[in-house]
Amino acid sequence: MTSSANIKRSEIRANIRAARRNISPEQQACFGQQACAHMLAQLEKLKVKRLALYLTNDGELDTQPLIEILWQNGIEVYLPRLHPFSRGNLLFLAYRPNTSLVQNSLKIWEPKLDITQMIQPHQLDVIITPLVAFDDVGNRMGMGGGFYDRTLVNWERMGSPLPIGYAHDCQQVDSLPCEYWDIPLPMIITPTKIWKF
Repeated sequence: MTSSANIKRSEIRANIRAARRNISPEQQACFGQQACAHMLAQLEKLKVKRLALYLTNDGELDTQPLIEILWQNGIEVYLPRLHPFSRGNLLFLAYRPNTSLVQNSLKIWEPKLDITQMIQPHQLDVIITPLVAFDDVGNRMGMGGGFYDRTLVNWERMGSPLPIGYAHDCQQVDSLPCEYWDIPLPMIITPTKIWKF
């Protein structure tokens, strides 16, 4: 990747992260509920039984309202955790109200490692992915570690899991600089819109 593309990606990340951090707690709560309603409608259409999502961090769209309803509806919820031996990769572990969490090296909460609670990504119906920014054609920009790009590299060939982005409206940009390893998303849900690509 050229240095100018790297600079542009860094600028986009910095600007969008600042914008979502500036959302007030009241707006965050409201946006979390609105996006949750959109997401639940899509998950019902897809007849989802098990999905992975993330715990909110750094001004991201609040996933807690969604998690609570998924638990109430008997849908199995999984969280990502950094792979202990395979750098740059994720594991997915069951997440229930009594699951013990620990903070990882990125200061993100994740389940304690327990292989009895693990699921293979292709066994999930959906992975709700965090993102920093997205564009008008479904390109996704993450934090730059490539964790979700590696996880989702074969999703179309395997037929699962379906990746769905979850973001604030302010995270949408006209166009993102992309590389061959960036995995675009077929659907992104924001508080005001369901984007399908």
